[in-house]
Amino acid sequence: MNPADQTLIEWFLAQGSRFWLGDLTLVTDRMNSPDGINLLTNATNLLAGAVLAPVTFLFGAPTSFAALVAGNLAGTALGWYLLFARGFGLHRAASAAAGALCGFAPAMMSQSNSHTHITMQWLLPPIVYCLLRLTRAQTPIRTGLALGALITAQFFGGQEVLFFAAMTLGLFTVGYALFDRDLVRRAARPVLLGLGVAAGLAVTLLAYPLWVEFKGPQSVPNGPFSPEYFSADLASYAKFSPLSWAGRNGDGGNYAPNATEMNTFLGIPLLIMAAACVGYLWRHPAVRASAIVGVLMAWLSLGPTVIVSGEQTGFPALYGLLHGLPVIDGALPSRFALTLLPLIATVLALALDAALRAGGVVRYALPAATAVALLPLLPLPLDTVHRPVVPTFFSAGHWKTCVRTGGVLVPVPLPTPTDPEPLRWATAADVAFGVPEGFFIGPYGGEGKASIGVYPQPTAALLGEVRRTGVVPQVTAEGRRLAQADVGHWNASCITLGPTVHRDELKATLDLLYGPGERVADVWVWRVKP
Repeated sequence: MNPADQTLIEWFLAQGSRFWLGDLTLVTDRMNSPDGINLLTNATNLLAGAVLAPVTFLFGAPTSFAALVAGNLAGTALGWYLLFARGFGLHRAASAAAGALCGFAPAMMSQSNSHTHITMQWLLPPIVYCLLRLTRAQTPIRTGLALGALITAQFFGGQEVLFFAAMTLGLFTVGYALFDRDLVRRAARPVLLGLGVAAGLAVTLLAYPLWVEFKGPQSVPNGPFSPEYFSADLASYAKFSPLSWAGRNGDGGNYAPNATEMNTFLGIPLLIMAAACVGYLWRHPAVRASAIVGVLMAWLSLGPTVIVSGEQTGFPALYGLLHGLPVIDGALPSRFALTLLPLIATVLALALDAALRAGGVVRYALPAATAVALLPLLPLPLDTVHRPVVPTFFSAGHWKTCVRTGGVLVPVPLPTPTDPEPLRWATAADVAFGVPEGFFIGPYGGEGKASIGVYPQPTAALLGEVRRTGVVPQVTAEGRRLAQADVGHWNASCITLGPTVHRDELKATLDLLYGPGERVADVWVWRVKP
């Protein structure tokens, strides 16, 4: 349950659906008007917005959000199953168990609390499959083109996942090469050719978007989140997530920063099972590489210094070597643990395949042990709550009577990082107008560093204080002048007062600032003269 982020993701889905209306901008003024926001510095998931546009237009962004949450989990599980079963030719039962772990592990369920850009991992198995084809010298040019297209698609689907995948695959490739040099000699030429083609296509397609993200309007030079806060607790690896069957009554939630970042809750049974499978197939190059890379990623997840059961040990962790580096500091440390899912799944799939094809006790013992390790991780339903109904002024299209073409509607209360609810009103109107302020990452910190949201204009600050205290202020001529200056700054067409606490006091304040409002449907409206 993460209502603020869900509100934001639904707004992004509505914005992404505008791709089919010819809105191809990567810096939009539909939020934080007039400055706008850089969509690529935010977790916008433009690909999902474009793909789900028919659902959004017909049924609304909340329906698209629900479809995306379920589709990401199922699609990721199915993708890994197909890769293991068909790409690697492993036993179907082994592939199914590994795919289920990748798609429905506690970390994926946790990130499903509105972080759909993280759970959108169903493009990763096809990416790995392309690399597998290159090692087999299968049509390296065509495969390279497909790989470049998949990389581009994942960039617009979830950049953080693409970063983790590239890092993991790079380390895995180095590790595998150390243990199978014959394959290196056989596959070096087609792999390098295919990767060169993929890089050429991806760079061509992404050159401009990357410039917009890192140097364009509203770009930021750093990540806005503290790596110390979003570091994994070493003890959490042995815990069960409260989102899993075995952890439903436990204390696992105390070992994560919040309900969306339970990325490390594997549980002792799975850790023991993974270690046993590594020992069982230690001679297999893929198992060795998976084990080594898994240890490195788990170490990175611990952040700058190791934390055990909530206590700082002062012992430096591997992430300390990366802390502060450009691009990398945008990835939260604990999310490095997400890469453990496909790595452990690979080891499990190979071990189960070997056991199911073997005779004797191991044919039954290893699958039984795997079931014991995975059953405690069965996911529980995600918590849900009722949300306020969107005013019919927005859902029924009455807003069209007061917003000029290209204009801005100022909702009161204004959307903020702590209360982005008015963004739902804009989402219900398919983001057809701009709104001031909002919930986003922008360059409003000291010296242009990243911030969450923007500093409020005087009128926004005044209205926020009225909403907080319920006290109608004395409005002077200077206050009215500032109010007029603010609507001019926002390029506002109209101001609307929707359902909120202290609504009567807010209406009285707005009447003092802009004159008497008029009732339209279920909101109050103040029209702004051009």
